[in-house]
Amino acid sequence: MFIAASILAAIAALLHVYIFVMESVTWTSRKTRATFGLSVEEAESTREMAFNQGFYNLFLAIVTGVGIVLLALGGGLMGAGVALIIAGVGSMFAAALVLFVSSPSKRGAALKQGTIPLVALILLAIAAMI
Repeated sequence: MFIAASILAAIAALLHVYIFVMESVTWTSRKTRATFGLSVEEAESTREMAFNQGFYNLFLAIVTGVGIVLLALGGGLMGAGVALIIAGVGSMFAAALVLFVSSPSKRGAALKQGTIPLVALILLAIAAMI
């Protein structure tokens, strides 16, 4: 069960690295603007905010990745690994939940962003009980 949770957590982390790239590197590109439904002017005026937001996503991915490595190493590091994975994917899910509630037009994106972290959390909880 820990393996399945780790795989899903890794997928969620990779998604958040991709979001980091869009928000912090390619924010004003045509493709990224289309993804977020932004005009050139909107992208330019929100560039600084998006750059910062992208790093939040990157840091969640890093926390999750370190947790996966610690869990895989096992032994006395398993607890720390589980805690870091929960912190990472738990924050990803919480952010998706906030997006879902606060922006009805972005509920599809929130579901895409939050489903994998939620399933990873459920699998971690089951694995911890076994």
